[in-house]
Amino acid sequence: MSVSDPQLRIAQLERELRWAHLKIQVLEEKLRQQRIRLLGPHSETLNNLQLELLADEEPSATGEEVAAEAQREPITRKPARERKPHPGRERLPEILPRREKVIRCQDPTCGICGQETSIIGYDESEQLDVEPARYFVQVILREKRACQNCEQSTVTMATLEERIVEKGLASDNVVIDVVVSKYCDHLPLYRQAAILEREAGLEIGRATLDGWVMRVGEMLIPVVEAMRRDLLNASYLQADETTVPVQMHDRSGSNHEAYLWQYGKPGGETVFDFCLNRGREGPKRFLGEWEGILQTDGYQAYEGVGGPKIVHVGCWAHYLDSGIIQSE
Repeated sequence: MSVSDPQLRIAQLERELRWAHLKIQVLEEKLRQQRIRLLGPHSETLNNLQLELLADEEPSATGEEVAAEAQREPITRKPARERKPHPGRERLPEILPRREKVIRCQDPTCGICGQETSIIGYDESEQLDVEPARYFVQVILREKRACQNCEQSTVTMATLEERIVEKGLASDNVVIDVVVSKYCDHLPLYRQAAILEREAGLEIGRATLDGWVMRVGEMLIPVVEAMRRDLLNASYLQADETTVPVQMHDRSGSNHEAYLWQYGKPGGETVFDFCLNRGREGPKRFLGEWEGILQTDGYQAYEGVGGPKIVHVGCWAHYLDSGIIQSE
């Protein structure tokens, strides 16, 4: 095998590469020991990257800084998130009802003998479908009964079921749909009125829809009051207020600026209390003689509310804005 043999040349280069790697390791270890002598015994536990940073990039590092760096917990890297293979198209929820639609073959005869073929199975796939809202008129027939054998018999009639809007033209389902659409789907009443006119050919004014919403609100007052009582059993509450425009019957032009006062506790209920103004009367009426820790933004209306043992606290952001705490 001659010197110019490629195999011999490859073996020679591999030996030189191994010796080069060994030499680099020796030099790196010498450099590490030199940096440890420079930084002191506390640096023995530092890794090469920390030694390089303190010895070369921060030559003025003190012994205390080196000791603090040595005592610092090592940063553990989070393992790379394992990418799961895509499962393909997700199956539609099982709780949805299934309706089968059979698509028949255009030609049910055999292309060879001409006889009618037999069904041997189906290729099944699923699609999410929807039935648009279909409005209809519910005709209520109340039974009227009278005895045919008695001349003085009185006529009796079935009692009407209680409704959200008594004597209204809308059923409870329609009223509930309006409220859910407004507060869950953020669909304004004027848009709902346009939808009713388009889908049912029925013109219902926004004032009527607003009356339905107000009626539902009246029915929920006991629930809100129960939530308020539960809030006032807590020892710590957060309160804030925000503006809300209101159309007034006795005022034309611009809307009146009213307020929603929010009271809540972490992980618990949140109750909104509507007031026409930002005065102290709102929180004073809501809190009553409640005594606990009330966290607010420092607005003066919260002073003088609650019981005598109430404790007012703020938050860092509002204290910094007010200038009570100033940075040096």
